[in-house]
Amino acid sequence: MTHYKLALLGFGNVGRALAELLLRKRAELQTRYDLTFSVTGISTAHHGMAVNPQGLDLQQALALFQRQGSLDQLSQISLKNQIDFITQSQAQVLFENSPVNYETGQPAIDHVRAAMGLGMHVATANKGTVVHAYHELKTLAAAQGVRFFFESTVMDGAPIFSLFRGALPGAQLKAFRAILNSTTNLILTRMENGDSFESAVKYAQQIGIAETDPSGDVDGWDAAIKIAALATVLMDTPLKPQEIDRTGIRAVTPAMIASARAQGQRYKLICTAEKDGSRVRGRVAPELVPLTSPFASVEGTTSIISFQTDVLGDLTLIENDPGPHTTAYGLLADFLNAVKPA
Repeated sequence: MTHYKLALLGFGNVGRALAELLLRKRAELQTRYDLTFSVTGISTAHHGMAVNPQGLDLQQALALFQRQGSLDQLSQISLKNQIDFITQSQAQVLFENSPVNYETGQPAIDHVRAAMGLGMHVATANKGTVVHAYHELKTLAAAQGVRFFFESTVMDGAPIFSLFRGALPGAQLKAFRAILNSTTNLILTRMENGDSFESAVKYAQQIGIAETDPSGDVDGWDAAIKIAALATVLMDTPLKPQEIDRTGIRAVTPAMIASARAQGQRYKLICTAEKDGSRVRGRVAPELVPLTSPFASVEGTTSIISFQTDVLGDLTLIENDPGPHTTAYGLLADFLNAVKPA
């Protein structure tokens, strides 16, 4: 039986869903994977940080967060900052789930560097680490003898990166076409049902899938950074979101949507990338999709991606109604894949 010390950097919706999943899966991890775990550190943006190398009470931490209390009171160690948190946690696995920085990927990249420098495996849902530092962090992980996994950065827990890493050896990705932003897909679906753009955005904010400032979603930045992450890893071609031809959905009106439906079409925010020699051309923009397309059947927060490789026909993956729980599963899967014997 192997015991692992875990640190959770980020305790928002995804971090708390991961904590709940770990508690639910505790017995299964022991019987099926011959491992036990303790969480030795939890870091939040607004509710303090806690470290106890002997293990924190996850149930207590969740309850304290729910009451808007500070996790500082659970800590046995005074902490200066998040790098100090990583060091003092004495963890073997870091779950890095801080908010994404589209432009630089910081400070998440520094968090991952610090953790791997201390010999920790890293599982992250932060797209910035992949887009802005994938090759550097991959090289560092190999040098340190640890794993750097990021399944949850695109399509939550759906097995995209691990699909190519494990199940499709020798396959080269030539192009992909996808609906990757759940928020805009929900907004467009609500507008088809009679909502204005503003009321559809407000609804997405009320149910917690859109930020107070929704520009990252509605202006296509979230979709662009996901394209960049997929291209960087699966096509082995560095691509930044700023290099992607990007148009959001602000200009799509209810009248345009009604006209499209009358002609047997639907508006979708479509993400595409195509390998062109040594470069990748990426694009995100609203497109008219015929009702006969599987992309037209994707409603609400559901996502879809269709891959074109050099060895198979189109390979399509659909994830229905993802949420923090599915993102948390991707992190759990990364943890299990990181610690399994080679």
